[in-house]
Amino acid sequence: MHITSAEIRSKYLEFFKSKNHAVIPSASLVPENDPSVLFNTAGMQPLIPYLLGERHPSGVRLADVQKCVRTGDIDDVGDDTHLTFFEMLGNWSLGDYFKADSIAWSWEFLTDKKWLALDPRMISVTVFEGDENAPRDEESATIWKSLGMPTDRIAYLPVEDNWWAAGPTGPCGPDTEIFYYMGEGLPPAGSNKGTDSKMWMEIWNNVFMQYNRVDEKTLVNLPAQCVDTGMGLERCTVTLNHMKSVYETDSFAPVLARIREIVGESNYNEKSARIIADHTRAATHMIADGVVPKNVDQGYILRRLIRRAIREFYKMGYEQAILSEISRMYIAQFEGIYESVKMNKEKILEELKREEEKFGKTLKDGINQLRKIVQKKKFNDECYLEDKFPKSKEQIDLIRLNEFSGYDAFNLFETYWFPIEMVEEELSHNFANYGLQKPMTVGKEDFYEAFQKHQELSRTASEGKFKWGLADSWVETTALHTACHLMLAGLRKVLGDHVHQAGSNITSERLRFDFTHGEKVNPEQLKAVEDYVNEAISARSTMVMTEMDKAEAQRTGVSGSFWEKYPDIVKIYTMTGANGTVYTRELCGGPHVETSEGMGVFKIQKEEASSAGVRRIKAVLVK
Repeated sequence: MHITSAEIRSKYLEFFKSKNHAVIPSASLVPENDPSVLFNTAGMQPLIPYLLGERHPSGVRLADVQKCVRTGDIDDVGDDTHLTFFEMLGNWSLGDYFKADSIAWSWEFLTDKKWLALDPRMISVTVFEGDENAPRDEESATIWKSLGMPTDRIAYLPVEDNWWAAGPTGPCGPDTEIFYYMGEGLPPAGSNKGTDSKMWMEIWNNVFMQYNRVDEKTLVNLPAQCVDTGMGLERCTVTLNHMKSVYETDSFAPVLARIREIVGESNYNEKSARIIADHTRAATHMIADGVVPKNVDQGYILRRLIRRAIREFYKMGYEQAILSEISRMYIAQFEGIYESVKMNKEKILEELKREEEKFGKTLKDGINQLRKIVQKKKFNDECYLEDKFPKSKEQIDLIRLNEFSGYDAFNLFETYWFPIEMVEEELSHNFANYGLQKPMTVGKEDFYEAFQKHQELSRTASEGKFKWGLADSWVETTALHTACHLMLAGLRKVLGDHVHQAGSNITSERLRFDFTHGEKVNPEQLKAVEDYVNEAISARSTMVMTEMDKAEAQRTGVSGSFWEKYPDIVKIYTMTGANGTVYTRELCGGPHVETSEGMGVFKIQKEEASSAGVRRIKAVLVK
């Protein structure tokens, strides 16, 4: 059997469309109004408000393919399984069908000859075994048995394996996971995930949001039970084709072949090529969704990926600008799937070219400077060992033998944009190139201390951000979200209709808003925008949400950005003052305050450049 990722993606959406699911577009990689994370990391993340009870304009049955990025495993990219960018196939029931339909449809899609036509004998499942808080999920097990699943293919596993929760409190419930046998021939009798975890690969997870956790010991039934399912496209493609690595799939194999062609057989290194393939694919989608290389937030991650990909090419002896060519292969692969890639392909290529040119000029200088510092450190260590006893402050500072100074690492970053991860990689994997007998560690604590002093973003970029921004600080954050829309309307009134949203980040304390404008906004203009927002607030304005056809909304002049990420039926939020003035009428996914009373006084704290042709405003609501 051979099936491509494109075929799986297409069949999945076609199947759930036949089950009366509305196929919705992927949300942007950059979360909307969720400052807790830099990127959407799971298929359910953009749908959290709807899983918590908000009405979705496309109905109660949804299916999608969601773009995701996870940054915690970047250092592991290059092995057989880890990726930075990946796609999650999902289908959702918002208070409609529950366990019986969800499980039956999963089974039908996987085994029916019209769809994936998998051999049922190669499939096993897990269900929740129960604990002191919730009962054993016999309902799911009974449904599986009714579909023909042998009892010995059903494993009952604990909370760690088969329970989903949004957090310490809130929606939660059991899940049932589906596994495919990766061994030779048929699985032996009694084999399942619980008895032989190495041979069974997870391909699907059905989460049943059945309860609301009030406290550590109390679960109550949710009034509207939801289903959240997910299937990783890349992992599924590997599993169904019995491949050893995700890089053997149709998404990566042609790219790796081209990299081998570019650098030549004698210089080719498989791990370097995989890193390039993964990082360029992720960078392509990040730029398509509005991220640009910077030294903070999402831009930091993007810059790190691009520059690491460049470095891997250099390690294979190729030192010419090439990432745009690799990206073109991904653009051709995805432009028919994601509108953002199709609309921004020129921007993707321009940003990659610009970053590659910029980094190419500094990379060699950075490595040369790193080599000088290492040699000096090596010399000082040797002197200290010969002397045994420190006699000066300088020698005392050198007690941390075989450790590269975190402050030196920060200076390399600040001067050459040489990330600490690259310093670590050079001194751990390429240490012989620096005349070292063994790898050298890097003083991370000192690096991050220096980083914080300069208000830079470390690789733990989301640390200190608000957990589930809208969920945990609903009132303050929602008010700032509404103020953000009023501010955009004010900017368009004061500066012109060319102003559009280019990005936003909202916490419970402040809003940060990027918008298209080619020059600095002067103090008089900022004051006029402030006055516009505060007039709307003082006018005892009310917010009304209506739903309409997206094409009709565009034709009638509704203001909005990122139209491509919204479904065919969209939400339009209109805020009207008691005086009859309409202050904002804009496309949005919500949520908003119902009335402006109690919002406070709007105050712009800072206006600055964000990137070429984009300005940034930071503002607060003062109660």
